Amino acid sequence: MSDLLTYLGILWPALLAGALVSLSHVPLGQQVLRRGIVFIDLAIAQVAALGVILGQAAGLELQGWMTQVAAVVAALLGALLLTWTERKRPEVQEALIGVLFVLASTAQILLLANDPHGGEELRDLLAGQILWVSGEQLVRAAVLTAVFLAVWFRWRTRFGHAGFYVLFALMVTMSVQLVGVYLVFTTLIVPAVATYRHAASRQLLLGYGVAIVSYLVGLGASVVTDLPSSAVIVWAMAVIAVLVHLTARGRAPVDLERH
Repeated sequence: MSDLLTYLGILWPALLAGALVSLSHVPLGQQVLRRGIVFIDLAIAQVAALGVILGQAAGLELQGWMTQVAAVVAALLGALLLTWTERKRPEVQEALIGVLFVLASTAQILLLANDPHGGEELRDLLAGQILWVSGEQLVRAAVLTAVFLAVWFRWRTRFGHAGFYVLFALMVTMSVQLVGVYLVFTTLIVPAVATYRHAASRQLLLGYGVAIVSYLVGLGASVVTDLPSSAVIVWAMAVIAVLVHLTARGRAPVDLERH
């Protein structure tokens, strides 16, 4: 009984973190898939992670508000850059997103090259530390997610390219520090791919179901198997997504078909 209570005490903040990330990232991921810019989340996530590293290099506390500001500023600059390139060079936008991802990733390596704990910091930013999220992180994420949901469901049809990129950058910055780059990408893209052949009216709820059930199953499986939570959740989401995708009937919506 005491072991069960211990596990629940560890898992409920992680599950709450996964649910908060899912609430914003599932609708964002569906929009990313429709726009055909699938790798934007990886690029912005890496830029946000670069902002965290720059904040640490400047002597800021890892979980402090100033580090959060540094990550947000970095992500916004990356988002504004992609807004500009989409306007100026739309035909190679996906390639430029890939270049930004590589530049941000290698900048992290260079900044941490002489840090004896650099490898561990990079691993934590990629795989995340979902089992050890703090109460302060959850409060920040809950407030930002509530604001996002209010803005998204009321005004999303009025967003231009710049508005979408800015909102995307803000949410990805929050989620990278909660769950890591791998789960950010997975939560954005996998539910969207799993549900895009379903009826449009069901896609969002199905996407939420895929994401939240995957976090629940993945966290439970990681406790039972003693394997890294982030990796187990990614695989759980992939398996659940395949099952959901196979239940779809009919053809893909016109705006997602490749001609």
